[in-house]
Amino acid sequence: MSKANEIQVREKQEVAAPAEQTKQGPVFSPVVDIFENEKEIVLLADMPGVRADDLGIDLRDNTLSINGEVNSSDGAGEDSIVNEYETGQYARQFTLSEVIDQEGIDARLEDGVLRLILPKAQKATPKKITVTAA
Repeated sequence: MSKANEIQVREKQEVAAPAEQTKQGPVFSPVVDIFENEKEIVLLADMPGVRADDLGIDLRDNTLSINGEVNSSDGAGEDSIVNEYETGQYARQFTLSEVIDQEGIDARLEDGVLRLILPKAQKATPKKITVTAA
């Protein structure tokens, strides 16, 4: 069996039961890879067609929410002949087990991939307290 036959294409997956929507259209779940080391959690999310201006990231009560919107690429006066690329919204939430340093979060969107670096908060280090006599 050749390597080409082993590759499986994953189609966009629409969220089965999204929360109440304020906009019409499909809501997709972005494909995500998550990596962790001692200092940070790195999240890579595939969000093709989303511009930085149309991307929202929120971290609240250890819940990370990612939302993005893809607008149609049809130009004024153009009629679509074939539409294989669906437009709509992306939405995904994660519950984080680590406490994140919210001030140090870095988000970059490049070539349709969101790279989100979530630095872990410094854990309290034990400290010996000296007692002085009065």
